[in-house]
Amino acid sequence: MDAVAQSPVGLFLMNFVTAVAILIVGRVVIRWLIKLLRKIMVRADLDPILVNFASSITTGILLVILLIAAIDRLGVDTTSFIAVLGAAGLAVGLALKDSLQNFAAGIMMIIFRPFKLGDFIEAGGVNGVVEKISVFSTIMKTGDNREIIIPNGQIYAGAITNYSARDTRRIDLVFGIGYDDDMLKAKQIMADVLTAHELILEDPAPAVAVVELADSSVNFNVRPWVKSGDYWAVRADILQQIKLAFDKNHISIPYPQMDIHSK
Repeated sequence: MDAVAQSPVGLFLMNFVTAVAILIVGRVVIRWLIKLLRKIMVRADLDPILVNFASSITTGILLVILLIAAIDRLGVDTTSFIAVLGAAGLAVGLALKDSLQNFAAGIMMIIFRPFKLGDFIEAGGVNGVVEKISVFSTIMKTGDNREIIIPNGQIYAGAITNYSARDTRRIDLVFGIGYDDDMLKAKQIMADVLTAHELILEDPAPAVAVVELADSSVNFNVRPWVKSGDYWAVRADILQQIKLAFDKNHISIPYPQMDIHSK
């Protein structure tokens, strides 16, 4: 019996059985580890996209390690095999450099969440509502209903402005009146328009103040606060209502002009 076990055929059969056992047991252990990993990530409230992707990558890596261990048990020299895998991985990494950059940026965005689905943001030179976030790209919908796909690397490499991150926003407008107009009356007209608007918040209080004595006009800063979702509607209303109120009260909004004196 010992002689059979020590024979080349016997050794091969024993190693083959051991290798198969390694594969079977290893698969069971990997499944258990991946389940545990997914539970930990879900409890950490990580994004489902990241959970699925991390599980897939981890499974692939563990299966390669398991396969190498099984092949090594059969007596095959795995050194050259590992070297080939390393060279292939390096070549693929260089070929997919931009894709890997987008992937890394996508992972960072999913982890740190600078924005979420439904947010209105400015990123990668585009303004729009976020419709989908994947590990390689982000899909945004513009105000005129265009769909734009932006590589995550382009988004994460620049500044990200999230207009939906706060519950309230301030509207910043500048109105100019002529130097011959009643400055206090114009200020009161603008204040009354802001006070009467039902969507403008009382706290923080809206502000109207002289900001500049310009070449052709006296300029006022008009700064009410609104809920973020009401920003554009209220902005349009203020522009219209103040213009109509100025017209009604004979307050001018002067054009830029230059006085030329000759002798």
